[in-house]
Amino acid sequence: MNVEIGYAMIIIGIGLMVAEAMHPGFFVAVPGTVLLVMGAVFVLLPGVFEQWSALIMIITALLASIATIMLYRRIAPVQKPSSTSMDSIIGKKGLVTIDIEPGSISGKVKISNQMWSATSESPIPAGRNVEVTGSEGVHVTVVESIE
Repeated sequence: MNVEIGYAMIIIGIGLMVAEAMHPGFFVAVPGTVLLVMGAVFVLLPGVFEQWSALIMIITALLASIATIMLYRRIAPVQKPSSTSMDSIIGKKGLVTIDIEPGSISGKVKISNQMWSATSESPIPAGRNVEVTGSEGVHVTVVESIE
């Protein structure tokens, strides 16, 4: 009976690890690892679980969780999200990706690998270089730059 449970845990654990590999950040690596280790213990040491099953399961789950979390932190270290303040973007150069029309923020500008909604006092077609003269919220005001 314990061996069948062990194989089921191993199969589910592998499934969770595959899901984690296909969608990183979903964080099912921890339960997947716990199930793999516990399943291996069930399969390799079936007689041990009769007396010490609860204690072995708790210790195995804790050790596998700690090891997985430590490994996960090394593989995918925490990064601070990048942020751009309104003042820091003024004066930056960009490229118009969608035509800019006066009085509308439907135009798009790529500035430092970020896309911004843009407006201008005069129409600016896509493909032109621009310079940011102001910003408000998530859109910028630009003028065509001469370069």
